[in-house]
Amino acid sequence: MTKRNKAYKFRLYPTDQQTLLIRKTFGCVRFVYNKMLAERIETYETLKDDKEALKKVKHPTPSKYKKEFEWLKEVDSLALANAQLNLDKAYKAFFKGNAKFPKFKSKRHKQSYTTNVVNGNIEMLDGHIKLPKLKNIKLMQHREIPIENKIKSCTISMTSSGKYYISILTEYEKEIKNKEVKTVVGLDFAMDGLFVDSETGKKANYPRFYRQMLGKLATEQQKLSRKKKGSSNWNKQRIRVAKLQEKVANQRWNFLHHKSKELATNYDAVIVEDLDMRGMSQALKFGKSVADNGWGMFTAFLQYKLKDQGKHLVKIDKWFPSTKTCSSCGTVREIKLSERIYQCTCGLKMDRDYNSALNIKKEGIRLLAAA
Repeated sequence: MTKRNKAYKFRLYPTDQQTLLIRKTFGCVRFVYNKMLAERIETYETLKDDKEALKKVKHPTPSKYKKEFEWLKEVDSLALANAQLNLDKAYKAFFKGNAKFPKFKSKRHKQSYTTNVVNGNIEMLDGHIKLPKLKNIKLMQHREIPIENKIKSCTISMTSSGKYYISILTEYEKEIKNKEVKTVVGLDFAMDGLFVDSETGKKANYPRFYRQMLGKLATEQQKLSRKKKGSSNWNKQRIRVAKLQEKVANQRWNFLHHKSKELATNYDAVIVEDLDMRGMSQALKFGKSVADNGWGMFTAFLQYKLKDQGKHLVKIDKWFPSTKTCSSCGTVREIKLSERIYQCTCGLKMDRDYNSALNIKKEGIRLLAAA
């Protein structure tokens, strides 16, 4: 049996009093994080030439600040403890060379905090959830959490438009057996349709939600720019813009979940290219198209959906010449971006993306056999 984690996200409907306490917790978590970071920077600047002394330094905990700032006692102490854990992770990632140096948090950062289960302080009730300090808070539970799933922690967050959500992290045990690979599909990334699959040669028909909303979004953002920043009308307009952006994000999230579930259900192995999406988004004219697609999110969804069934997501090397190679005879030739039909001397003539998807599938099958 393998221990697995799964998160469930629900919309929260706090009362005015609960809203006030949630926002106060956001502020306290940010305050403690920034205080601890400032002290660590000061310590580092003082002892950076003495590495041994630097290793022995005991960093402050949130309890240290409660004596000086008594209002910190009003909020969930576990939320403050998690702020320290997050800073520790950020520091370790920096010194390992995996991330940039931690930055101070501002109100413009994502507003959220995490609390943990201790002695039954978090409990699912009928249409409500019991949380530390907040007591029973109403939520829209659109799906059940299996009874065998044990709640580990909860993250409360607020969107730019002022909506509240809770992400409930659960742990469960499941015996996962690697499934024999019988059905395989190769996916070629498509800028205007998410992907072309090797079985039908058709695109996923991704609706390009951001592009559809671009005109309306531009109009509302223009209205926002004409209002005095910080005024009541400016804030109302800011929320309108935020709601449009959230709608696009939710539509994209929903589409990618359904499409990844469909593939994970129908195939034992899905083959994709290990693409540098950041590099592609920075390329000329491709920024908005790549961001709209959400390919990174899509492959992440595929990864855990397939893994949970003992199936496989195989990523082939980004330098593999899937576009240049003939899927029939294996000849490799240069092909311009403007050429939408792949033609080979062997007589093959087909859509270049379909040809690429077939090559991706073949390479994936080879890698699976080698593994």
